[in-house]
Amino acid sequence: MKTLNQSPLDPAFVQDPYALYARVLADDPVQYWHDYGMMAVFDAATVQALLRDRRLGRAVPDDQKHPSPEHLRGFDAVERHSMLDMEPPTHTRLRGLVLRAFTSRRVKALAPDIHEICDDLLAAFPEGPFDLIPAFCTALPVRVIARLLGVPEEMSDSLLRWSNAMVAMYQAGKTRDTEIAANTAALAFTDFLGGYIEKRRSDPRDDLITHLIAAEEDGEKLSRDEMIGTCILLLNAGHEATVHTLGNAVKALLEYEIPRTALAPDAIADTVEEVLRFDPPLHIFTRYAYEDIEVRGHPLKKGAQVALMLGAAGRDPAQIEDPNRFDPFRTPTPHAAFGGGLHFCVGAPLARLELQMGLQRLFAHVSNLRLTEKPLYSNSYHFHGLRHLHVTP
Repeated sequence: MKTLNQSPLDPAFVQDPYALYARVLADDPVQYWHDYGMMAVFDAATVQALLRDRRLGRAVPDDQKHPSPEHLRGFDAVERHSMLDMEPPTHTRLRGLVLRAFTSRRVKALAPDIHEICDDLLAAFPEGPFDLIPAFCTALPVRVIARLLGVPEEMSDSLLRWSNAMVAMYQAGKTRDTEIAANTAALAFTDFLGGYIEKRRSDPRDDLITHLIAAEEDGEKLSRDEMIGTCILLLNAGHEATVHTLGNAVKALLEYEIPRTALAPDAIADTVEEVLRFDPPLHIFTRYAYEDIEVRGHPLKKGAQVALMLGAAGRDPAQIEDPNRFDPFRTPTPHAAFGGGLHFCVGAPLARLELQMGLQRLFAHVSNLRLTEKPLYSNSYHFHGLRHLHVTP
């Protein structure tokens, strides 16, 4: 197996990881990434196959589990109850209960809320140049999630601060300070949600927390810790990915000078799928091997991790013609931006709704939106999103 040497903190790589992906895809799409100490898989067919392969999973193998260090006890307590790091049968039970509360009807019912939040945000746009990331791309998803959960929108700044601190644990280059900040955020988040769940037990409303409390399957309900873990996962994963995708979408639409017909009601869904293929918000998703397997002829030992390169899979020339061109009018191509298999993103329908409505409302409000400087990506690989997006109406 060939060895790949590429620091995920290299500024040139952060700004354009796709150049490396193209070189690897033209060579052997399965290589040992030295900087991560694991096999990395870049081609679409193998990424999709491994996402669905039950010989791999997200849960840490028993022989690799260790007690949490003191400074990460709060963070790890939340992670232990996250669907993201579970496998059947625990994952099956928890996901089934969550889907009983997080229904397609409930997602569709958020459309008026998304419109209302867009109204507020668009009305607050300044007349001159401004940064679209905090003004719209960040504010829209966090306020939508707050309404979904039923927590006060005035908590949005705290929710965002806690979410950013916890999500930093999954980015390249984390430090002990990163860990301490994530643990502090997890403790504050847990304390807030624990109290809010108790309020909803005695004062139920038409919100996701109330429906999570009521969800039941075969006589089983979600525990308090499972509800907290689920709510934090929905906020962290849903908010982070949607923020990045909104920014990446606006960047692509403006840089490629895409006609506004791409945002028409009969075209917007394909446009969003092309954004998710072309410049997805998450580039690496890891799995553990639960037995010895082969990956395109390369051995992967039991207990080893493998990095599934979601960002590279969308640019695979074996799957799509001219993959490095953004073209929302092409025939939609399957992508891995929402994962796959048992861990396919439970919030995908909500993310798609937010992206479609958000982009339509933004460009209807500011039809002549223009970039005022070159957008730069944040130094936050595995996540791929913009540091700033300076525009002018």
